[in-house]
Amino acid sequence: MESGPAIFAGVVFALFGGCLLVWTAIRVRHREPVVLGVSPVASATVATLAALTALALGTWCLTQL
Repeated sequence: MESGPAIFAGVVFALFGGCLLVWTAIRVRHREPVVLGVSPVASATVATLAALTALALGTWCLTQL
């Protein structure tokens, strides 16, 4: 992978995953719904898994330099 696109993709994935994880934690801590009309546990779990997946992809992209 070329270094320019790898750095860009890694940073985008890491920022998205980090922001989603922080946002989900704040919503859960304030006992507010993560997704309206869905089970709070299920929506928090899916959002957390998506955030961790994005962070893992960002880490992988940045280690491919």
